[in-house]
Amino acid sequence: MNPALADQSDTTATHTDSFADLDAEVDTVGTDYDGDQFDLADRISLRRVAGMSTELTDITEVEYRQLLLEKVVLVSVWTSGSQADVDNAMAELKLLAETAGSQVLEGLVQRRDRPDPATYIGSGKVSEVRDVVVATGADTVICDGELAPAQLRNLEDRVKVKVIDRTALILDIFAQHAKSAEGKAQVEMAQLQYLKQRLRGWGGNLSRQAGGRAGAGAGIGGRGPGETKIETDRRRINTRIAKLRRELRELDSTRETKRAERHRHQVPSVAIVGYTNAGKSSLLNRITGAGVLVEDALFATLDPTTRRTQTADSRDYTLTDTVGFVRHLPHDLVEAFASTLEESIRADLLLHIVDGSDPDPQGQIEAVREVLRDIGAAQVPEQLVINKADQADPATLTVLRHQFPDALVVSARTGRGIDALHARIEERLPRPGVEVRAMIPYERGDLINRIHHEGEFSTLEHTGDGTLVVARVNEGLAAEVNAYRLSEGADTLVR
Repeated sequence: MNPALADQSDTTATHTDSFADLDAEVDTVGTDYDGDQFDLADRISLRRVAGMSTELTDITEVEYRQLLLEKVVLVSVWTSGSQADVDNAMAELKLLAETAGSQVLEGLVQRRDRPDPATYIGSGKVSEVRDVVVATGADTVICDGELAPAQLRNLEDRVKVKVIDRTALILDIFAQHAKSAEGKAQVEMAQLQYLKQRLRGWGGNLSRQAGGRAGAGAGIGGRGPGETKIETDRRRINTRIAKLRRELRELDSTRETKRAERHRHQVPSVAIVGYTNAGKSSLLNRITGAGVLVEDALFATLDPTTRRTQTADSRDYTLTDTVGFVRHLPHDLVEAFASTLEESIRADLLLHIVDGSDPDPQGQIEAVREVLRDIGAAQVPEQLVINKADQADPATLTVLRHQFPDALVVSARTGRGIDALHARIEERLPRPGVEVRAMIPYERGDLINRIHHEGEFSTLEHTGDGTLVVARVNEGLAAEVNAYRLSEGADTLVR
């Protein structure tokens, strides 16, 4: 056996001892399962083939990789919280930067009451950042916050390299991972809304407006068309945003049609929400066999995936994998993904997935609930699910179970706890509201099938006259079944 797998098995055994109630729920699929991964081949299909290009022979492999990776320095302002909170925030920023395709060289933190309004960090720290950039050879500075246009401009002027903020970094990751037409349009709209407020000129040719009387000595020939290059760019951005909004409305009509069809058949819906990289897609694959992409990276899933599955008593319901959340999720991104996030608002139940192995799972929970409040989904029933139990510290799981006694502890990778999760979903799904008692003729087997999928049986008995049914169904199906209803306490049809 691979030693790494052996170590993982030992860890799993230790965790299992701590949670004896999960022992019986080991899935037969195995201890390293993330679904069939139909999309993974597409994600990794474009790979460098050795020997197919003219390689430079005078540099090492390490140097070759450094040419491809953007070299960045991380900068953060510590305004509140403990040292552990700052460390967790910087670790998350580092993961975001690496997901975007960069090499992190250095991280700098400054303690301040509030960010400097001119340069985000103080003027003395700007000089230090410039010294670090020169010493490390970095070509980008990433700030852990949303910079105002003036802060961005002042920092770039002083540091002499490209400066981006957390919002631009997240938008860049979304742009890399979007693959559907809707996802690409949503990301582009968010990027344009962000860019519109941060346009800047790089020379006099971008500001040749001289005014009505050609002031400042411009004289004859100085009167321009009355619109600067920046204004032209902003107008074109607004035109493009309006076009993207129209396209998204058209794309959302298809999603709305599917929602209406599910609503017509009274199919309950469950939405999987949670922090990015908490294991939402793995859980969807484990429950439904959806085969969606699972990757140990932030924001690997942007396009929602909906699959139909069944409870143990054969009731149908849908399970939707949604885009992951993150602390300080950009407002423009929430607005652009409004149609996608509606899957969470309209769900009958939210499965809130938490990464139990994260250094700050409580912070994840609060960040996700904050976004849910922002989008109007705070009133939707929520089931907290602590995932990655095979990797989490048992002490951390104990604390979480004490703080959230109704939470379920599972591992989407190994399958432990999944049976309990199935049972909890079945328990919390809305029940059909109308009770029917009918003698359904054998030639109407289609009604029996629909009751199996859309309702729940209390009793089912095959008689000489037909199938005697006592069940709970939705109103639409009850109208059809009541054509064969029985009177109370009778075994004959009411005509």
